[in-house]
Amino acid sequence: MKNKNQSKYIFIIQVVTMVIGLVVLSVVGFAQNKPVKGTIVDKDNISLPGATIIQKGTTNGVISDAEGNFEIACPMGSTLVISYIGFKDQEVEVNSTDLGTIKLMEDFVTLSEAVVVGVGYGTMRKSDLTGAIESVDSEELKKGVISSTEQLLQGKVAGLTVIQGTGDPAIGASLRLRGGTSLSASNGPLIVVDGIPGVDFNTVHPSEIVSIDVLKDASASAIYGSRGANGVIIVTTNRASKGKNMQYQGYVAVGRASKHVDVLSANQWRAWVRENEVTEAIDYGGNTDWQKELEQTAITHSHVFTFNSGTESSGYRASVNYLNNQGVIKNTKLERLGASLSAYQFGLNDKLKLEAGINANFDKWNPFDGRIFERMLNLSPTIPVYNPDSSFTRIGGTKYDNPVEIHTNRFAQNTRHRLLGYGKAELEIIEGLKAVANLSYEYNSMQARLYKPSYAVMEGQADKGFGQRTLGDYTTMQIETYLTYDKQLNDNHKINLLGGYSYLDNTYEGFRAMRRGFDTDLFLYNNLGAGQDYRAGDVYSYKGQAKLISFFARANYNFKGRYMATATLRRDGSSRFGANNKWGWFPSASLAWRISDEPFMQATSNWLDNLKLRAGYGVTGNQDGIGEYKSLSLLGAGSDTYYDAATQTWKQSYGPIQNPNPNLKWETTAQVNIGLDFSLFSRLTGTIEVYQKDTYDLLYTYRVSSADYAFPTILANVGSLKNQGVELTLSGNIVSTKDFTWDANLTLAKNMQVIEKLSDETFQTEDVPSGSLHGIDGMSGQFSQLIAEGYPVGTFWGPLCTGIDSTGKFILADEGVSQDIGNVQPKLSYGFGTGFTWKNFDMELAMYGMYGQKVLNATAMILNNPKRLPTLNVTDSFLESGITDKVTYSSYWVEDASFLRLQSLTLGYTLQATEIGLSKIRFYVTGENLFVLTNYSGTDPEVSIEGLDNPGFDWFNAYPRPRTFSFGLNVSF
Repeated sequence: MKNKNQSKYIFIIQVVTMVIGLVVLSVVGFAQNKPVKGTIVDKDNISLPGATIIQKGTTNGVISDAEGNFEIACPMGSTLVISYIGFKDQEVEVNSTDLGTIKLMEDFVTLSEAVVVGVGYGTMRKSDLTGAIESVDSEELKKGVISSTEQLLQGKVAGLTVIQGTGDPAIGASLRLRGGTSLSASNGPLIVVDGIPGVDFNTVHPSEIVSIDVLKDASASAIYGSRGANGVIIVTTNRASKGKNMQYQGYVAVGRASKHVDVLSANQWRAWVRENEVTEAIDYGGNTDWQKELEQTAITHSHVFTFNSGTESSGYRASVNYLNNQGVIKNTKLERLGASLSAYQFGLNDKLKLEAGINANFDKWNPFDGRIFERMLNLSPTIPVYNPDSSFTRIGGTKYDNPVEIHTNRFAQNTRHRLLGYGKAELEIIEGLKAVANLSYEYNSMQARLYKPSYAVMEGQADKGFGQRTLGDYTTMQIETYLTYDKQLNDNHKINLLGGYSYLDNTYEGFRAMRRGFDTDLFLYNNLGAGQDYRAGDVYSYKGQAKLISFFARANYNFKGRYMATATLRRDGSSRFGANNKWGWFPSASLAWRISDEPFMQATSNWLDNLKLRAGYGVTGNQDGIGEYKSLSLLGAGSDTYYDAATQTWKQSYGPIQNPNPNLKWETTAQVNIGLDFSLFSRLTGTIEVYQKDTYDLLYTYRVSSADYAFPTILANVGSLKNQGVELTLSGNIVSTKDFTWDANLTLAKNMQVIEKLSDETFQTEDVPSGSLHGIDGMSGQFSQLIAEGYPVGTFWGPLCTGIDSTGKFILADEGVSQDIGNVQPKLSYGFGTGFTWKNFDMELAMYGMYGQKVLNATAMILNNPKRLPTLNVTDSFLESGITDKVTYSSYWVEDASFLRLQSLTLGYTLQATEIGLSKIRFYVTGENLFVLTNYSGTDPEVSIEGLDNPGFDWFNAYPRPRTFSFGLNVSF
């Protein structure tokens, strides 16, 4: 009995003990696994959706949501491992249920290699590239006041020269990649926006740009055939995406002219008159700084609102922007209103994706008469702007016209409309095989309105009122369809195939009308019919059309991620080409070898992260120099009239105005490129490129014999030129800690150009003079430059000046024989940028410059004329120079225009504002054009080098470049 009771008690004790143990264990387990939350962001406090959070040593893990937030159940004291593509893994000890904001640091090397790059009709990982392609994301683009989208790339890409030759807010910058390839056609790269080639860069607002990829070599740009000789710039913009968010970006800027021409003040002029006892000098009693009379403090403000809402299956994005830039010259304001809308929709079980979008902007600005700059430097500083009765002072003679009156008594307004609409369908037929169709429509329209009232000096008074209107409309319709096949065959082999068709229709039309002799000025340019003075040529109109049809293909092969090959082929047919050359082939091929992945390189793995050698060759074309109908025989109105007996009236005669050329075709550029990509110590990445571009079949207009041709000139493909150079790009992640980061980048590029041939057995020309000096005292019919074999375009040709003698005369070497005295092309272009972040503060500095280019300071040549005083003004330096000689063109006026510009300096602070319903707020201040280091004596060494007429000329045409300070605010909702 006792044993039974003992057994019963023992059993009860065991059960109770087991239950207590289970309860304790469950309580302990519950205490150990607690919900822990946090937010994953990058160094700029931008949320990182899709980050992986795993409890170390377990399979317990979660993924951060669209806002970077996560929640995971794990024990206190455990460790979480957080990882995200392109960022360094970070371990965080769980010491609280709310870990707050966790900031990940970028893995510099991995991130750079994982970047997706636009390659034309698709994208590739940067690590898989075989061609010379450089990418710039939105954070690296130029900061500050942007009135021309091209400015974003200044100093950012090695080999891409971006020249802003004026401070006029309505004038864009010029782009040139690896030197010019043409004498008569465009030298600017092809712009591709969201897969649509040939788009006006300024159709896209700068804030809408996500990244820009620059296709430098022909192996990359040959996919664009006869449009790719000058390189290709691929722009990717913001599209509708998953999630809901709103943003505001705005700034207010204040700008002033950064430099003036140092001409004599009224007191300096009077002192010179006294010292030289000039009795015939007329002192008008004023004290006028004519430059400042035309200038103002420019207030600029910009505002951008964006809205995005998207789900897994559909979404939209809308943006509205406004810019008002007053300009530092009075009455030269630019206003721009723009908007964009994009949407997407998935269907057929997510195998079909439809996209549509539209970008539009409207510009309005007031153009000025460029002659005001000459007049403001001509007029005596003693002449007042106004007479005592408040009327404008008039001295008489065109050189003495009051620039303030010219500028004020002029009614001019230009408007420009840009519209880009697109629709895109992408269908996954089978795994890896996609069909894409892209339809786009681009419309550009520009109207110019001008009226010079009958009381205005110059043309207005002489014509008794002058009115003019012009209109130009340009439309481009494109259809592009292609198939892509992407397949990983096994662990070692990967292929990507592309084949497609493109159709382009470009139409342009316009007119101009002008009248004189108005009885009233009230109508301005709005009633040209009221003008009673009509002359031949006052009205004309035009229209033209061109079509381009293309077939293209590309194949990419990747073996083990170590050996890569790419081949492309494009066939273009253009209505612009002659009958014998309607179609052209444009092939390319490139190879890449990732040396760092070879087994024999394993010993370097602790410091060499990546080493890849690339080589490519390709052929591209440039058809922009062939206008519509240039291969045909054309008739036009002649200078004579004839009597038509049937109607008994005199009629306009017609005759040949263009010779036919059935052999007319595109300019061809063959380019070889060798590149080396490297990454060191997980801190430094870089690229070295060496290239040679040989351009042949250059287009030029040649004089021909009247015995063989009906018209004295013909456009023909004859010449050739060569560009060769080397480029270096470096990016460094110098410091990267939780609270502090420091990055830097450097670009260097050297390009050398030479014209190799201008003539052949059919068409010949002597050396071609260019850079006319007409308009300078005593230099009618003289030229400053020479286009000649063996020299680059823009070569200054004239006497070498070795100094000024004791009598003030120029000393010319070799008895004044003309020779090469420099050229407009830089020997070296460079850019440098660096950025810091410390906690929520950030700072960014950007500089760029050019070395070795020459500029003709024609302004100084004109102003340093001893004949000018006392009637016209001169520079301060003229009084110190001792010059007594007449105006003489020589190397004395061709100056070294090398410079280094502090482009921008930005200081910002980012504030997390979730407690007030906002995602974040960023405040910043930016200074632009803070200084320029140069020995150039003019107002600014950055002078346009476009065209053949006056490249590298500083000739009274420099709208002052402003120094600007911006105060900005970005808010994310």
